[in-house]
Amino acid sequence: MKKPIKISIIIPVFNEELYISDTIDSLLNQSTSYPFEIIIVDGISTDSTRQIVQSKINQNPVDKIKLIDNKNRIVSSGFNIGLSNSKGEIIIRVDGHSKLDKYYVENCLLVLDEVNADCVGGATEHKSNSLIGSIIAKAQTSNFGTGGALFRKNINQGMYVDTLAFGAYKREVFKKIGGYDEELIRNQDDEFNFRLIQSGGKIWIDPRIKSFYFNRNSIRKLAKQYFQYGFYKLFVMRKRNGIASIRHIIPGFFVLGLFSSYLLKALNLNQFIFNSLIISYSLINIVFTILLLKKSFINLFYLFLLFFTYFIIHFSYGIGTILGGIYILFTKGSKEIVDTSFDKKNFNIN
Repeated sequence: MKKPIKISIIIPVFNEELYISDTIDSLLNQSTSYPFEIIIVDGISTDSTRQIVQSKINQNPVDKIKLIDNKNRIVSSGFNIGLSNSKGEIIIRVDGHSKLDKYYVENCLLVLDEVNADCVGGATEHKSNSLIGSIIAKAQTSNFGTGGALFRKNINQGMYVDTLAFGAYKREVFKKIGGYDEELIRNQDDEFNFRLIQSGGKIWIDPRIKSFYFNRNSIRKLAKQYFQYGFYKLFVMRKRNGIASIRHIIPGFFVLGLFSSYLLKALNLNQFIFNSLIISYSLINIVFTILLLKKSFINLFYLFLLFFTYFIIHFSYGIGTILGGIYILFTKGSKEIVDTSFDKKNFNIN
């Protein structure tokens, strides 16, 4: 790959005052000789996010950091607005509650030069400064918690994958398949990566590419997050007419099994199925909880927290999947990509 003229780092944000300063600093401190621009697309934040970003703009060279409005307030439209204003040959999507390793950009370009891939990325280390947040981080990075998504785990060798976070994409990818689908409130990056693979593209995860993600610090926010993941995963399946991974549908079947077997029990038709399902899940949950905690700390309180967190992830995702499926059954939906905030003409000129 020839040396790119510029790299564009796009950050869609809304109310990220707690993390946005560290996110920007991790980008400004990149150890790379490649020129890059930081495009922050803000959903008209109501906290101090915009003031923090503006202070960073005032402290840095003109055009190093751009702040653009996103009146739709969703990630997909924000990213597409950023795309329309980008000039880089390599496009990197970053979250406003994350930090990139000092060599992230340099290693992305190195790997793109080494492997046959349209997108490269690495594992994300989950971080939190609270007890609940640290338990959530353990659950989200475990096989039992989220089905073994590789970008949430430590990896020791590169490989092709179905999706990852904070990917570095070649500009030609967006020219070929468009931007993020703005009908998706969640899972827009999963849908895009699925679309990329279906179009013949390749995604590579590499241990040299490292980032840090600040996860949710409350059970309520975690439940909402995974409910939305489950709900919009059905939209992704309809859009793409397929399933990227079997792990995406297991929670839905689990919750459906709970409800249907409980109904049988309530009607005095069969108590065995519901009881067996509850006991089996609980035993499996306990085993994975103990295995995960045995290398760090174990007491009854931590065991209960992790057990409960696992259940919240699975149940919330499953409920979202079921309700998403019901919604899709009774509504008409297009399989076309809706990326109206992506100015393709301007993107192609830049």
